[in-house]
Amino acid sequence: MLRPYPGARALDSYDALLEDPQVEAIYNPLPNSLHREWTLRAIAAGKHVLCEKPIALNAGEAEEMAEAAARAGKQLMEAFMYRFHPAMREFVERIREPLHVQATFAFPLKDTNDIRMQAPLGGGALLDVGSYCVSVTRWILGEPVEVAAHATVEDGIDLTTGGLLTFARGETASVWASFESPNEQELKVVTRRDVMSRPRPFTSYRDPHDPYQLMVESFGDSILQGKPVELPIGESIANMRVLDRIRGASAPGSEGPRARGRGPRRR
Repeated sequence: MLRPYPGARALDSYDALLEDPQVEAIYNPLPNSLHREWTLRAIAAGKHVLCEKPIALNAGEAEEMAEAAARAGKQLMEAFMYRFHPAMREFVERIREPLHVQATFAFPLKDTNDIRMQAPLGGGALLDVGSYCVSVTRWILGEPVEVAAHATVEDGIDLTTGGLLTFARGETASVWASFESPNEQELKVVTRRDVMSRPRPFTSYRDPHDPYQLMVESFGDSILQGKPVELPIGESIANMRVLDRIRGASAPGSEGPRARGRGPRRR
């Protein structure tokens, strides 16, 4: 019987993986709450790290991870595969004079045992699918100066989070992430000349390109050639800062037009 990956080896633990001198880089796909711990351990073991999005639970963790990678001289990149899809890059590059961005990503998630529904594991719609919405908004408009948000929270998990972002030149963006709705995923950009839309902007897999393959190849090239990664860790830290601001603005007790929130809801 032919083995699809004849050079592959299976190791029996994460520690064994980190101790293996033949392993130069690892992909960290663990729950959000374990991104920091195992990324830091991998870097300390001399490995480069491709870490699943979101890079961490908050910007402080992301900064710590970035500092560790810099000290060790190791590559660290967040696995935002959609940023590597040629069609997405072409779409963003065509945008001129944007006025408003609307980014939505939602799907029904009813399994309470799913890690994305576990507060201790860093679950919630904002970090899971909202991270995409914030990322693409910032890709187009830059960094927001004001953030307003609200969330529907149950058992420590935001089932739905919506945010309104305002930018320095008056542009605005709405981001909406949810585990409560039917499947919904769209990017719409209103410019001074037209309205541009891209359905399924975050999961346009293999049509005809495979963004996962392109991302991994790019990361590998950066390691082998000693060049900066295509998605700098500073970009990931900035994304976490906006996610932190949205989470803070939607928290119970937030006040004022720039930090609105709705408290926990019980069904």
